[in-house]
Amino acid sequence: MAEFSALAASAGTLAAGTVLCTRSRPDPKYFVGSGKAEEIRAAAELHQADLVLVDQTLSPSQERNLEKLTGRRVLDRNGLILDIFAQRARSFEGKLQVELAQLSHLATRLVRGWTHLERQKGGIGLRGPGETQLETDRRLIAKRIRTLRSRLEKLDRQRDTGRHVRREVPVPTVALVGYTNAGKSTLFNALTGSDSFVADQLFATLDPTVRRVKLGGVGEVVLADTVGFVRALPHELIAAFRSTLQEAREADLLLHVVDAGDPKRQERIEQVRDVLRGIGAGEIRELLVFNKIDVSQDEARTVASADGVASQAWVSAASGAGVGLLREAMAHAVRPNQVRRTFHLQLQAAAVRSELYTRNAVRAERQREDGSWDIDVELDLAEVAKLAGAKGVNLMETVRPVVQRVA
Repeated sequence: MAEFSALAASAGTLAAGTVLCTRSRPDPKYFVGSGKAEEIRAAAELHQADLVLVDQTLSPSQERNLEKLTGRRVLDRNGLILDIFAQRARSFEGKLQVELAQLSHLATRLVRGWTHLERQKGGIGLRGPGETQLETDRRLIAKRIRTLRSRLEKLDRQRDTGRHVRREVPVPTVALVGYTNAGKSTLFNALTGSDSFVADQLFATLDPTVRRVKLGGVGEVVLADTVGFVRALPHELIAAFRSTLQEAREADLLLHVVDAGDPKRQERIEQVRDVLRGIGAGEIRELLVFNKIDVSQDEARTVASADGVASQAWVSAASGAGVGLLREAMAHAVRPNQVRRTFHLQLQAAAVRSELYTRNAVRAERQREDGSWDIDVELDLAEVAKLAGAKGVNLMETVRPVVQRVA
């Protein structure tokens, strides 16, 4: 109920009253029983409410029956979330995605009494009922949905071109995911120094924001802030925001941001993981970031998993506590198989040397008398194998750390 109240407040409504109901299975007519439906009607009249919000997914007929009984507009959970998304969308792509989700939702609810607006056919032998207003609306909505999908596919290709460019120069991608209002955008700003919109409200950020950030030992990393998740996120939204969620699906590491003070944080974690599995991102390495430790009074720290790679970080994005530890944990988690090797590069491999510097992978360099180079680099094991097979490149001995003996 607390989450539903927050959703209602985010949509700009003022709660006048609450009616609770427990049922073993939904009633086919009202979802709630007939007695509880009468109680909802009486409460709406008593408080002079303009709108009835239902924290469940209603069928079109249940929504229509409740509207007829109460004499007020009825909005189910999906409709409420879609309304919030419509208010928050700022970019052109975000507005198209929301409109597509709204039309997909509306297409199942075109069941009104439009039969009196039939378009008559003319001509001998063709008289009688023609296309009804309902059929016209369905046809227009289907046409608009096709147009929106075509535009979004074009934008998706453009976004994919950007990802392809990033893949040409392999820069690790880290995506921030998590339950809505867990502090993802605040943490994004703390890590990147940007000024993305932040507000204490659900779904404050809809449009994906991508920035580059430097991590010690890894170099540049692409950090992507994505849309927040929520319990029972409407399928229409998941389908419409597939290009936004693509940033999470193609990431090398997921920063799963969790409100450390949320009493239901474990339940929230599982709900986010369900959505991630639904979009094909369930197998990507995850670093749990417990945010807002300044409120929960926890200590800033990191926790490593059995393989020695950090799996948890406790931070406060607002105060900055633990953000330095998080950056170290990210550097290790995004490249868990990173090793240090020495290569000898001949003159014909000058382009390879330039690329290694571009990727900030060079840790030391020594030039020989013939102009060739011995370079110490830090790369992933797979990248080491690829580099060793390049023309004019020879893998030398492994660089070992120098241990200074103290007498």
